Amino acid sequence: MQINVSGHHVTVTDAIKENVEAKFGKVANHFPQLDSLNITLTVERASQSIEATTQYLGAPVAVQAADHDMYTAIAQAAKKMEAALAHRKGAVKGNRHDKPALDADAIAS
Repeated sequence: MQINVSGHHVTVTDAIKENVEAKFGKVANHFPQLDSLNITLTVERASQSIEATTQYLGAPVAVQAADHDMYTAIAQAAKKMEAALAHRKGAVKGNRHDKPALDADAIAS
């Protein structure tokens, strides 16, 4: 899986990039269908935030997390991404099965 990391008002250091790859690498192991992941790190006055977006099973999945510490925000975003992907996977599997057909004679009586 390809992880694209970019920064807004922050320089993406090697340590931050390694942490992002470690946290989101675990997500990639659980969902091997993922091809790429776009991550944007943002630093503002009071908080540091991360936004992660990807395409999974035909739909965009995006999560955001913010904290005073960048590494905590990265961990929160990875946890949210895993939950969002699991939710999307369940939604796709729920629609896969055929619904039982209603019999017109049973409805009339």
